[in-house]
Order: sequence, then structure tokens, then C-alpha cells
Amino acid sequence: MFDVCVVGSANLDLVATVDRLPGPGETVAGGSFAEYPGGKGLNQAVAAARSGAAVAFVGALGDDGAASTLRSVMTHDGIDATHVTTVQAATGRALIGVSASGENSIIVVAGANATVTANDLPAARVVLTQMEIPLPAVERALSAGRAAGAITVLNPAPVLPIDAGILRWCDIVVPNEHEVELLGGVEHLLASGAGAIVVTMGSRGAELHTADGLVHIQPFTVVPVDTTGAGDTFCGSLCARLAAGDDLPTAMRFASAAGALCTTSDGAVPSIPLRAAVEVLLSEG
Repeated sequence: MFDVCVVGSANLDLVATVDRLPGPGETVAGGSFAEYPGGKGLNQAVAAARSGAAVAFVGALGDDGAASTLRSVMTHDGIDATHVTTVQAATGRALIGVSASGENSIIVVAGANATVTANDLPAARVVLTQMEIPLPAVERALSAGRAAGAITVLNPAPVLPIDAGILRWCDIVVPNEHEVELLGGVEHLLASGAGAIVVTMGSRGAELHTADGLVHIQPFTVVPVDTTGAGDTFCGSLCARLAAGDDLPTAMRFASAAGALCTTSDGAVPSIPLRAAVEVLLSEG
């Protein structure tokens, strides 16, 4: 049995740096350009693996050079790719602008990710999914995970309309502070059947909302360079610690430290920290 099964997207990230992000209809001059492995699913799988979990990834790639790059990441981080299919479509891409202040703007092109079905999931203690894959696959992953006795976790990003048919399978929903409002607020999500809502708030930490009340997790102070992948790092690290037996507030504190460290260097996958680095920050905080 795996610790964490991540069902989700894998993209090649095309990243350009700018002094500031453009407004609608505006063109700005770019600085540097780089290509990084990414996609919310792959980012979260790498984060879980680097946090010490045995991880399986369920997704889809095209038959192209980008797919080879992403498969090499899975191999490097010890992620089981048995359930990653190859399809006749381009591997997913993300077009990312990063400003001098570390903020980002992202356009995602699904490509092969649009073919993910989640029809066959390996056994795992935690099942984690997001919304860069078709919603039927999201619901199938969560319902299958629940039926198998796993802790089920949904990161509802990018935000799409979701109903109680999906939320009722969720033990934990992890939106950021903007996504939670677009989804109707914490009370709506809880009333729709989700067991707990973990809201990430960047430099203001994170909040745990349950029927029993609110718990606030204090942030870790770092100097951000690029925030790309920080939320994914939080989600993957959170699931790794839940699989290891941590209670939710303890797992959130570890995830907050991991997410903070992720912002201190460029790129999504390259910036995801190892468990040892997270533990150092925890000891200092």
C-alpha cells in the first residue's frame, strides 16, 4: 500500500519573469525564460514524496519530449508511475508569468490531462486530487478512495463549480482564501458534506474549519522569490504527514513550513523542499 495516491495533472511549465504582471490587453517586456516540470498533480506528488511518503501518481501524458521530462521527475523522486498513461495528445502546458515581487499569473492548457479517468487507483492511505483533470475523474478518485478506507483530500483548483455530489466524498477540502469565497464560503462547503476545510492564506498562515470551530496555523517568515507551487507543496506535504499519522493541525504546520520554503526559489518542482529542510524551519519557528 502507498502512503499517498495523487490523481491529477502533469504539465511542462513555461515561465517568463517580468517586472510586473500585465493588465488586460497590455504587453510587457519579459526578462528570463525557463521550462520547469509542473502541473498541480505532479507538484503535489513530488511534495508528498519529498516529505517522506511513498507516492503513486495517476495521470496522463502525451507522446512527446515534455512527457519524457516529466517521467524523469517521477523516477528521480521515487514516484510510482505505473498508472500514468500515454495518449495521443500533447502533454499539458502551463504559461506562467512571475513578477519581481514573486507574484504569478498562470494559464493552463490541459492537453493529455483532459483524458484522465481515475478508473484504476492503487491502494493508499490518502487519496489527493485537484481540478486540472475532468470532474468525473475527480469524483471517481474521491469516491473510490472513500470506499477503500483512505483519507480523501480535494484541492479545488483551478476553481470550477462543484456540487455536493463531489464534496460528500471529501474528508478534507484545501482551497486558498480566494478559492473558498468563489466556492460559496466555508459554511457552504461544510454544509455540503466536506468533513474539514483547510484554507491557505499565504503570508497569513492557514485556517482549519470544522464543525467544532476554527484553528489558526501561524505562518513562517521567509523572503519570497516565486510563489508558483507553494499551494501544491502545502497540499502534498499535508497528505504525507496525514499518511504518517499526524493529526490535521500538526500536519498543517508541517505543510505551512514546506509551502513557505517553496517560495524561496524559482520554479514549481525545483523549489519543493525535502523533509529535512522543512524540519529545520519547524525547529526554528
